[in-house]
Amino acid sequence: MTPSLAPPCVPQIRLYQNWLRQHRGLSFDSYDALWRWSVTDLDTYWQSIWDYFDLQSPTPHSAVCDGAPMPNTRWFTGAQVNYAQQVLRHVAAADAGGFPAILSHNEQTLGSAPARQMSWPELRRQVASLALHLQAQGVQPGDRVAAYLPNSPETMVAFLATVSIGAVWSVCAPDMGSNAVLDRFQQIEPKVLIACDGVTYGGRELDRRAVLVELCAALPTVRHLIVQSNLGLPTDTIKTVASQAYFTGATGQNDAKTDAFEPLWLAFDHPLWVVYSSGTTGLPKPIVHGHGGTILVALSLKNLHNDVGCSYDPNTLGERYHWYSTTGWVMWNAQASGLLSGTTCCLFDGSPGGRSVDAAGSKVAPDWTTLWRFAAELKVTFFGAGAAFYANCLKAGVDLGECGDLSRVRALGSTGSPLSPEAQAWGTEQFARMGTPGIWWCNISGGTDFCGAFIGGNRELPLIPGEMQCRLLGCAVEAWNEQGEPVVDEVGELVCTQPIPSMPLYLWGDVGKQRYLASYFDTYPGVWRHGDWLKIGRNGGCVIYGRSDATINRHGLRMGTSELYSAVEALPEVLDSMVVDLEYLGRESYMPLFVVLREGLTLDDTVRAKLVNAIKTALSPRFVPNEIFQVAEIPRTLSGKKQELPIKKLLLGQPLDKVLNREAMANPACLDWYVALARARSQP
Repeated sequence: MTPSLAPPCVPQIRLYQNWLRQHRGLSFDSYDALWRWSVTDLDTYWQSIWDYFDLQSPTPHSAVCDGAPMPNTRWFTGAQVNYAQQVLRHVAAADAGGFPAILSHNEQTLGSAPARQMSWPELRRQVASLALHLQAQGVQPGDRVAAYLPNSPETMVAFLATVSIGAVWSVCAPDMGSNAVLDRFQQIEPKVLIACDGVTYGGRELDRRAVLVELCAALPTVRHLIVQSNLGLPTDTIKTVASQAYFTGATGQNDAKTDAFEPLWLAFDHPLWVVYSSGTTGLPKPIVHGHGGTILVALSLKNLHNDVGCSYDPNTLGERYHWYSTTGWVMWNAQASGLLSGTTCCLFDGSPGGRSVDAAGSKVAPDWTTLWRFAAELKVTFFGAGAAFYANCLKAGVDLGECGDLSRVRALGSTGSPLSPEAQAWGTEQFARMGTPGIWWCNISGGTDFCGAFIGGNRELPLIPGEMQCRLLGCAVEAWNEQGEPVVDEVGELVCTQPIPSMPLYLWGDVGKQRYLASYFDTYPGVWRHGDWLKIGRNGGCVIYGRSDATINRHGLRMGTSELYSAVEALPEVLDSMVVDLEYLGRESYMPLFVVLREGLTLDDTVRAKLVNAIKTALSPRFVPNEIFQVAEIPRTLSGKKQELPIKKLLLGQPLDKVLNREAMANPACLDWYVALARARSQP
C-alpha cells in the first residue's frame, strides 16, 4: 500500500532557506530580501540551486555565468549534464519506497478500468530500449526526433529516450492539423518521427493515419517511423517510410544491453528540445532550450515555488503531481519535470470537460467533474490546470464533494491566462466544505519562450485572490511604463532585466540571432520583453492582465495570428482577414475574426462553416473564433501591416487616439466601423 502524504509538510522554500543558512551562512528577514539577493548575485544564487539539488557532472564548471549580456549569456561552462540522467537517478530509491513513476488515465479508461501504472524500473527499461533502438537507426547527438503523440506514458518514454542519447526532442499534439504540424517540423528537419494512429478527444475518436502519411511525405529527412498504436487501428496503409517499427517493439528489449545503458553526458548547453511560440508574422518560432538550464529552472520552479516534493522524501511522502495539459502546451514539459526530482506524475489524456458527444454522436454538455474524479481516484496531491478550467467549473456549478475523495489535494495550480478572483474563491470555498480550509493556490505566469515562470507562488506568503504571490527567485522581473521606467502599482510591460539559465539558446535556423533579437529585445535592447501586461503591488504581489501583443492565447495555448491567416486566406472566398484575442483580466476571453470577402459574397452559414472547418483542419478546434464579422477593409499601416494590436486595445476600451495614428494608416476611413463595434461592446 502506498504511504500517504504526511501533513503538514515543511514548505520546500523553507527547507531551501534553512539550507542557505546552514551551508552558506545566508539568512533573509523577508522574501523580498531573498528575491533581491537572487537577482543581484546571480552566480551565488544559481550555484546554490546546483548544490541544493545535488546536480552531478563528471567535469567541473569554470564559471556559473560568463556575464555576457542577453541573449548571449552562457552558464556553467565546462559542466556536463543530461535531463534523462537526472530523472533516472531516482529509480532505485523511488522503487524501494514503492512509488510509481507514472500513473495515467484517458477518456476511455477513467471510470471503467484501473489507472495504468509504470514503475521506475520499467520506465528506465523502456527508455533504454528505445534509446538503443534509435541509435541502431543511426540517430546521433544533435539529430532531431519529432513526435506526434498524446499525453501518455509512451510520450514520456519517447522524450527521455531521445534526449538520453543527445538527440533533440520536439512534439506536437495529435489534435493539431497537418499544416500546423508541418509549419513546425519542417523547420527542424527530423530524422525520426514517432507518431500515434489516432487520439480520443471529447468522446470522438480522431483517426490520424492519413495525417501521418501526409507528414512523412512532407518530411523528406525522416528515415525511420515508429508507430504508437493508441487507438488500435490497422496501420498497414502507412507505407510511406521504408524503415518502420512499432512502439511496443522498439521499447520491448530487456537484456544485458538495456541493463547496462546509461545516458550520455552532454555539455550544459547541449540542445534538449525544440518548442514553438508563435508571433504575429511568419512561421512559429522554433525555440531551442538546453539540458542544463532547463533542469535548473525546472527544479527551482517546481520545488521551491510550486512546492512539489520528492515522492520518497519523508517530508512529502507519496507526492503525486498532476498538471493537465496536451503535448502541444509547455505545461506538458512542466508535468514531465516532476520526474526530475523523483515525483510520481499523474497524466490524463483527453478533454478536461470529458465527453462532448454521446454514443450516437450528438453533442452533450461538458462534464467538468472529469479531472476532479481523475484526481480523486489517483490520490493527486498537487492539482494543476489552466485558469479557464476553473472558470468553467464555476460556471457549470460543479460540486467537488460529489467527485470522490479529494482530501489528499493540498495545492491547486493555475496558469495559461489570468485566474479571476471569483474562480479562485469558488475553489477555496469548495475545498473548505470538504474539510480542507485555506487550500493553497499556486498561480503562475511564464511561457514557452523560456520554459519557466516569472511570477508564481510561495507557500509562506499571504494569498490574495486574483494575485500571484511573488516574483520568482532568479527572475529580475519588473513592470515598465511607456518611457521604459519601472513602476509599482501601475500596469506596465513585463520585462526581465537579468538573464535566466533556461532562456533560449537560439531559434532553430536563425542566422545571427536576428529573429531571436526581434522577438524579445526589439523594444528594450538588452532587456527581455515578454509580451504581458503586469502590475506589481507594493506588497510584492503581481497581477497579469493579459497579452500586451497580438498573439492568440486560447485557454493557455498560444498560436500566431499568421498561422490562422494562412488557413483562412487559403479559401477562395476570403480576400483579407484579421483576428484579435481580447484576453484581459476580469473579462471573459473573446476572439473575433474579421474577414473581407470577394465581391458579391456575404457571410452566410455556408461561408461561415468553411471558415470554421479551415481553422479546425489546419490548426485545431481550440482556435475557432467566438464570432466572425464581414468587414469592408482590414486596417493596415502605410507599409501594409495589419493593425492587430491597436484594434485589440481599441476593443478593450482604450480611446482611439491613444492606440494608433491615423496618419500612419493606409486606410484610416475604415476605422469608423471598428470604433462603432468597440462602442457597442462597451454597452452593458
